[in-house]
Amino acid sequence: MKDSPNTQKRKRAQRWGHVSEWLAAASLIFKGYRIMKMRYKTKTGEVDIIARKGHLIIMVEVKARRTIEEAFDAVTVTSQRRIESAGDLWLAQQKNPHLLSVRYDIIAVRPWKWPHHYENAF
Repeated sequence: MKDSPNTQKRKRAQRWGHVSEWLAAASLIFKGYRIMKMRYKTKTGEVDIIARKGHLIIMVEVKARRTIEEAFDAVTVTSQRRIESAGDLWLAQQKNPHLLSVRYDIIAVRPWKWPHHYENAF
């Protein structure tokens, strides 16, 4: 049985989202970050990438869009709160979380471009 056009479109979007997360992770590794967790899910939210450099932890939302503006617009206040909530849960599970600094970033992934990393995005 063949998938409907909507199902095929959704599957393509999901694959592109996963590829985008891996590209974003590669760009962070290139900058000296260590990937701690990808697609960290909780009941309250999800963080696409959790990375570390020294005592800095970054919670990264990856958005694959045609433009940087579209990527930023896709991260709503509601999604920011969910990311922060999931990030807080991950941080609470770490040894000595009070010694870590946390930052929330966005990485915009556009077709045929290197991922663009925005620090302190929210």
